[in-house]
Amino acid sequence: MSQLIVLWQSSGIYQISLAQLVMILIGLLLLYLAIAKRFEPLLLIPIGFGGILSNIPGVDIAVGNGILAQFSSMGLDTGVFPLLVFMGIGAMTEFGPLLGNPRTMLLGAAAQFGIFSTLLGALFMTQIGVFDFTLAQAAAIGIIGGADGPTAIYVSGLLAPELLGAIAVAAYSYMALVPLIQPPIMRALTSEAERKIRMKQTREVSQTEKILFPLVLLILVALIVPGAAPLLGMFCFGNLMKECRVVARLSDTAQNALINTATIFLGLSVGSKLIADEFLVGETLGILALGMVAFAIGTATGILMAKVMNLFSVRKINPLIGAAGVSAVPMAARVANKVGIENDPDNFLIMHAMGPNVAGVIGSTIAAGVLIQFATG
Repeated sequence: MSQLIVLWQSSGIYQISLAQLVMILIGLLLLYLAIAKRFEPLLLIPIGFGGILSNIPGVDIAVGNGILAQFSSMGLDTGVFPLLVFMGIGAMTEFGPLLGNPRTMLLGAAAQFGIFSTLLGALFMTQIGVFDFTLAQAAAIGIIGGADGPTAIYVSGLLAPELLGAIAVAAYSYMALVPLIQPPIMRALTSEAERKIRMKQTREVSQTEKILFPLVLLILVALIVPGAAPLLGMFCFGNLMKECRVVARLSDTAQNALINTATIFLGLSVGSKLIADEFLVGETLGILALGMVAFAIGTATGILMAKVMNLFSVRKINPLIGAAGVSAVPMAARVANKVGIENDPDNFLIMHAMGPNVAGVIGSTIAAGVLIQFATG
């Protein structure tokens, strides 16, 4: 009988706490959203599964020498996993639409306003006593507004590792919800006539321009904002491998095997941060709320920038593509195209929207570098 009692008391059912049960349910919810709703499945599946593993009582998977703790120490604490993912993203990115219509870079830059406004909002909420965020934590929360998961993870890993789980879940959740969050904002800020604006085809971009652009971009930005060099460096390196056309095998590896492997380990490592004691705190709700505000502001400012540019431009820009200034590539561009087609079935905006979408990736990495230097300087 005593052995049965010992066996029962050592079981997970006996040891599980209410908080751990809640986190397991959250992990299952993430899996449901990824599988049934197809919301960012590449990241939400490993994150959700890792979150479930991390909250199994009596097994130290996410702490000490546990396998998930080792993944986290190897790839999150060092920043290796998000940087490898960014290299793969760079190898899959096409700069042609941006170079063909450089004005759209302003839309990507404007969308980053959500990052800095949320940073100020987090500091204000701390000032009035609602939350208790440090400057570094507020900076890490603000980067959610860029809608760039790897960047959010990289910045939070450096500035606020204790908030990494909540920030990662918020960033990827809002990226997955782009088709639900952005259209109402887009319709509210534009008229039907603006949504029907047709843009001219962008010019043909030479291969030489595509090769030189990542090199020039990296050198200029890194000299001005050194903190952006790791993220932007991996992004530009991946793109250079793609565009130079002499290392097809390396480019293919970065676009497929490498980014897929890094994504698996990155997701599981983030899941290891969803431990009940660290995730189920008041600050988590604040992070989720501020992240939503950041994303909404970034969407709105991109649209408003396009409207302002149209006041001084002969060649009008469809303001819908301004919403693609957030760096959720390519989903934000697809959403802009979808809303445009709703108003004019023959108005295809996808390639025009890719310009600000790619500019948003660049803008979020620069903003990340600024925040890293600002918070650690």
